[in-house]
Amino acid sequence: MTKTEYVYVTYISAPAQRIWDAIVQPEFTRQYWLHENLSDWKPGSAWKHQDPETGEVKMTGKVVEAVAPKRLVITWVHPKNEGNPDETSRVTFEIEPIDSMTKLTVTHDQLVPGSSMDTGIRQGWPRVLSSLKTYLETGKPLPTWAKAKAATS
Repeated sequence: MTKTEYVYVTYISAPAQRIWDAIVQPEFTRQYWLHENLSDWKPGSAWKHQDPETGEVKMTGKVVEAVAPKRLVITWVHPKNEGNPDETSRVTFEIEPIDSMTKLTVTHDQLVPGSSMDTGIRQGWPRVLSSLKTYLETGKPLPTWAKAKAATS
């Protein structure tokens, strides 16, 4: 089966360690993502993306690689599909300091082209990562899951 990938690159006015912390620490992720990323972040450990109010696990997987504050690789699967390799994808966060800013590259690969996961992440990652950038630079996240407003003439 052919797989596809999605790559998102942004530059953030924040140090690499702060970006790392914002990805792995639930007190940060709940601010800009409205969910908590929970794990001990050691290779082989489980991680989960959980709604802090309901406790519902939205995504789960394993930590493949963790080199703070440079690189984090995790598998990504909806809990109902856990254990199904055809439904499991991978997310790589690469964090690279450049002068007074940091380049964040998120690569979500091993996706089934046209699947609901492929479609969903192409809408989700730009919102989440824009909110992360805004949160780290201004202290206020974007309304990550706001509904589009009708155009006015």
